[in-house]
Amino acid sequence: MTRGGQGLARVAVVVRAGAAPLWWLGVLAAGIGSLAPGLTGRRIGVLAGAALFVLAAAVVAGSRRKRYTALAASAARAGKHDVLQDRAVTVRNWRRGNRWWLLLAFLAALGSAFAVPAAGGMVLAGCGVGLWLKSAWLGRRERDGEALLWVRVDWLRGGAAHPAGKRVKAYRSTGIAAGDAAPGGARKKSPALV
Repeated sequence: MTRGGQGLARVAVVVRAGAAPLWWLGVLAAGIGSLAPGLTGRRIGVLAGAALFVLAAAVVAGSRRKRYTALAASAARAGKHDVLQDRAVTVRNWRRGNRWWLLLAFLAALGSAFAVPAAGGMVLAGCGVGLWLKSAWLGRRERDGEALLWVRVDWLRGGAAHPAGKRVKAYRSTGIAAGDAAPGGARKKSPALV
């Protein structure tokens, strides 16, 4: 970074970074948890887990939408000296910064299986689906506005890896073709060879 440029990470990529770990840890915890009979029994545990899965997905997908919308509406154009962080680097940084929280959530989901089998893991998986839904919503906003949203990397450090947290004052925007991630934070599809 030179001449006052900032390191920028894609907002949708940061949101999406936790989706896969939460989904897979949730599926694993639900699978292991369903082996335990628990206090409620497997049938009630799985039914409760299904309801909690839907609830967790809805809450995570809908949380802080007003904040995201306000930050997106006031996004300033990124400068020519700003450095756009690669998708892989953003995902790796988020997962490294949150690995202990992910481990604790997984252990809590496993522990809850002794009371309500599979439910804790299904909550984790629902949170992962909620993050995918939120990143898809952000992707639709980016496509409609024809501008990708970015957040300063230094505002995501120190355990505050939330792109709509209190430390985040504003977003930056670029054209739709900037960076190596598609709208919504997924990998860009490489063009087919002819």
